[in-house]
Amino acid sequence: MIRRIRTLATLTIGLAILSGCAVGPDYHRPSAPVPARYEILKGWAPARPAAHAPKGAWWRGFQDPLLDRLEPQVAVSNQTVRAAYYHWRQSRAFVREAEGQLFPSAGLTGSAGHSHASFTGVSTASLEGSASWVLDLWGQIRRSVEESRAAAEESQATLANATLSEQAALATALIDLRIADADTALLRKTVTAYQASLRIVENQVAAGTAPPSDVLTARTALEGAKAQLLNAGVARAEYAHAVAVLAGRLPEDLRIRRSRTLPVLPAIPVGVPSTLLERRPDIAADERAMAAANAAIGVQIAAFYPTITLSAAGGLSGNPLGALFSAASEVWSFGANAALGLFEGGARRAAVGAAWDAYRAAVATYRGDVLAAFQQVEDNLSTLHILAREARVQNAAVRDAAHAVRIALNEYQSGTVAYTAVATAQVTLLGDQQTALSIYQQRLLAAVDLIQALGGGWSAVDLQTGASQERKPVVR
Repeated sequence: MIRRIRTLATLTIGLAILSGCAVGPDYHRPSAPVPARYEILKGWAPARPAAHAPKGAWWRGFQDPLLDRLEPQVAVSNQTVRAAYYHWRQSRAFVREAEGQLFPSAGLTGSAGHSHASFTGVSTASLEGSASWVLDLWGQIRRSVEESRAAAEESQATLANATLSEQAALATALIDLRIADADTALLRKTVTAYQASLRIVENQVAAGTAPPSDVLTARTALEGAKAQLLNAGVARAEYAHAVAVLAGRLPEDLRIRRSRTLPVLPAIPVGVPSTLLERRPDIAADERAMAAANAAIGVQIAAFYPTITLSAAGGLSGNPLGALFSAASEVWSFGANAALGLFEGGARRAAVGAAWDAYRAAVATYRGDVLAAFQQVEDNLSTLHILAREARVQNAAVRDAAHAVRIALNEYQSGTVAYTAVATAQVTLLGDQQTALSIYQQRLLAAVDLIQALGGGWSAVDLQTGASQERKPVVR
């Protein structure tokens, strides 16, 4: 018996040494088109923040206290992020499940019984332990583990991308809300100016120096401004509700006070294009999906080779029950089993071909998303560049329009122009002011989009450090 056990142990060790190989292709990240530089940066470079400027907490660059307070809550309370978090947890469990197949499995069974016939009773009892081990000679299990690990890292990157997307959505909603507050303040100022103009017109009509129709013109402009002011409240309420939901709260649980202070347009550092592949969590997720698809090829190829299983069993069996633990009741066995499919009608080759096609599709998705990522960066860099120039021109238009209103009012009071000149100048001023506000809104939103396109403060190194799992979501 000892000789047999030694033989089995020697055979097991030898097979374990042979299991160092794994069939199927080893993974190497495919190349992707990467430009040497961003096109829009020719002749224009964005300001770079100081070394102490926030990186992971990118929203601090907007210098909005409410944004600073709500953004960290997205990672723990936002429902989309929470769903991604538990999907990541599930993928980690799948890794542990796959790793468990690398080790032997063991079990224990026991039974006891008594039968009686023709005045004769027979008692039986047994206690047996068994173990089996599927030798991973061809690397099928290790490729499966490799696939599961890559899938878990893909899920981790997806979690980071969901967090970044929801945080960008919160920043967008809050910027829209701040702009709505600024527009409301502008309309209130306009209503006050129109009321003052109406009083001037009424005085002119009372003095007999202006026709009564001027009162109707001034009153119509005032009522129109009041209507716009009331309508601005609708958009403001919707933005406030969106902010609350993105932060994981009910709209009624988050009351946002009106503010006259707009977020600051942040300085955004833009590195060389190649770093984009390491800074975008969605690109990292695509890369990990390729790795998982590559490992799946090895899993399918390994199925062509025989499956070898070692098994052993040992225990006690006795009759009657009192003899169960005697030396004569010992039973044991060990052996090896090999299984190999000989004919499957081409199903196995089809499975390998399907795995290769899935890998090629993952490569195409990766390269396509890389191209889209560079497009998004270029688009937002262009937007910021063009809007900065447009803002300078529009601000000059606002100053000129305000000056034109003052001149028109003075000329109207002196009787040299009709009130229609004043009304036209006032409408022009309000339109220019709202356009300037809209341009600043577009610049802020483009900054958010650019930060998101650059990957925020995330890095592919976080997949190894586990940094994307910053805080566990709060279950409410």
